[in-house]
Amino acid sequence: MNRAVRIDIGICTFRRPQLEQTLRSLAELQVPPQIGLRVIVADNDSAPSARALVYALAAGLPFEMLYVHCPASNISLARNACLEAANGDFLIFMDDDQEIVSSDWLTEFLSVANATGADAVLAPVLAIYDDAAPRWMREGDFHSTYPTLVDGAIRTGYSGNTLLRLASPVVAGRRFSLPLGRSGGEDTDYFTRLYRAGGRIAYAPDAPAREQVPAHRASFSWLAMRRFRSGQTHGRLAAEGRSLPALARESLLALAKAGYCLGSALLSIASTGSRNRHILRGILHVGVIVGMLGVREIQQYGDDVVAEEPMEAPIEGKRHAA
Repeated sequence: MNRAVRIDIGICTFRRPQLEQTLRSLAELQVPPQIGLRVIVADNDSAPSARALVYALAAGLPFEMLYVHCPASNISLARNACLEAANGDFLIFMDDDQEIVSSDWLTEFLSVANATGADAVLAPVLAIYDDAAPRWMREGDFHSTYPTLVDGAIRTGYSGNTLLRLASPVVAGRRFSLPLGRSGGEDTDYFTRLYRAGGRIAYAPDAPAREQVPAHRASFSWLAMRRFRSGQTHGRLAAEGRSLPALARESLLALAKAGYCLGSALLSIASTGSRNRHILRGILHVGVIVGMLGVREIQQYGDDVVAEEPMEAPIEGKRHAA
């Protein structure tokens, strides 16, 4: 890169003390001298609960910081607040419960972005399990996130470890769906629409983020709920613009896939991990059918707090020096 490049890193947070680990891991990044780096923390709590922590850390971190209070309990509000505040060439989203990124995380992301010219770049999110997590879950790695290829292309994405090219015409002005901010699926919706608008999504396999799996997510019931909701989102998006005969065909196909998964689960009943994987896949296909029928995604997050306007508070921090 022959010119200065400005990068914003957007971190959406909601009452998670792991935010400190995330920010400290960013302090270890290798940042080339022509890169200007800023971190935006979007606090999605009804009260500005992360403000004190962010302000306390800011003076000791080697990058500029911006704190944005964007209540409440709607992740799309927080993601959109990051998009509104971002003024760099790129915005990289990461979650507040991602413990660490490697020192070359940023350079790997930029390398793929520059080599491909893509509008968005996804990188893997690798799960870290406690010993208390079920063995079948740890061995099967049910929580890590990778992009899915369809006919050689990435057609949707996630926002846990993702770069956006802010000058791209399919990114500029695009926002996350507020109704989906409490159900989840807002990122699938966002990236599916970006792709349908002509956007290109690339993959940076060597820029992983590592995420601790909390105890309440280390259960079959949580995975089942997540798979069902994911299926609903995919089904709703797949149904858009389809005729009734086409919807009927797609629904029958999803039903057949769910039946196949059930049969596969019965055949692998002796293997807990394999059986559960097939069951969860079948639950996803059932969610697809429900989504195609127009049933909105189940609400998984948030409470009935009225959203307020985001409040920005710049923090004096050090700019990274080469």
